[in-house]
Amino acid sequence: ADGCGDCFSAPRPGCNNNTCGVTPDNSVTHIATSGEVAQDVVSIESTDGKNPGRVVSVPRFLFACAPSFLLQGLATGVVGVAGLGRTRIGLPSQFAAAFSFHRKFAVCLSSSTSANGVIFFGDGPYVFLPGVDASQSLTYTPLFINPVSTASAYPMGEASAEYFIGVKSIKVNENPISLNTTLLSINNEGVGGTKISTVDPYTVLESSIFKAVTEAFINEAAAMNISRVAGVAPFEVCFSSSNIASTRLGPAVPSIDLVLQNRNVFWRMFGSNSMVEVNRDVLCLGFVNGGSNPTTSIVIGGHQLENTLLQFDLATSRLGFSATLLGRQTTCANFNFTSNA
Repeated sequence: ADGCGDCFSAPRPGCNNNTCGVTPDNSVTHIATSGEVAQDVVSIESTDGKNPGRVVSVPRFLFACAPSFLLQGLATGVVGVAGLGRTRIGLPSQFAAAFSFHRKFAVCLSSSTSANGVIFFGDGPYVFLPGVDASQSLTYTPLFINPVSTASAYPMGEASAEYFIGVKSIKVNENPISLNTTLLSINNEGVGGTKISTVDPYTVLESSIFKAVTEAFINEAAAMNISRVAGVAPFEVCFSSSNIASTRLGPAVPSIDLVLQNRNVFWRMFGSNSMVEVNRDVLCLGFVNGGSNPTTSIVIGGHQLENTLLQFDLATSRLGFSATLLGRQTTCANFNFTSNA
């Protein structure tokens, strides 16, 4: 909290005297405002990692109470935002303290508009039908703390609550591409590096990285007899789907690797995560140009995270990520939310 607030009208939610003040932030619209710390009971379904269990409660759950105008720009029907960041008030830290488990959580975003993905608080197993435990096949990479907050408004000296990883290089179809590698590190002003974001629907690349990745992708696609067509906003690089085969891992296009702490550790994206079907005849590369001066050089967005299990370990500052679950013949929508009773 950043100070103590007073309210000059009758007490109501969001307006109380002698209350800790916070700065709630809509990370989609980049609008922040003043709010206050509040406390309530929160209930959540428990699980053994395979099936849902009984509903459990946190009796003194802390949250930021914000004016309702802060919801503008979010999806219809949204009544709040769940904070999963590296803060003490975030859900992972509060649930870990309340239920005495490790400060870990896992996110699995569904690619379906009609079937939900799942978030697990605590350690695995994380089992998807027909019995695939995604926690058993994770690749691990360090999480880094950006010393400068990436929020819309923040007190001086506050570190970022977001999750950064150390991408060292990028390959297209397993061929390295030439990049300005200084952009891949976070400088002392908090600029640069790579973060994971469920806010951005598609991965956003600094313009020179975007140019290098897309040129390599276009060349590799041409070698596969894939024809380029006009871009469809927000995508600049699109292809005719007529020469693109379908596979279990999505459209058969060049793979994209984010190479991490060494050349043996990489996050490989196949067509299901790299391509977006904009209509029946056109597939676009689902990466967008972030311009020449973004705060963060690479922002891995929602589409690239779909059907990939991500485990965030706050205690050891480590990310575990699966290969696409499509390769194991399951998806993030295949958690059994129905009771086995």
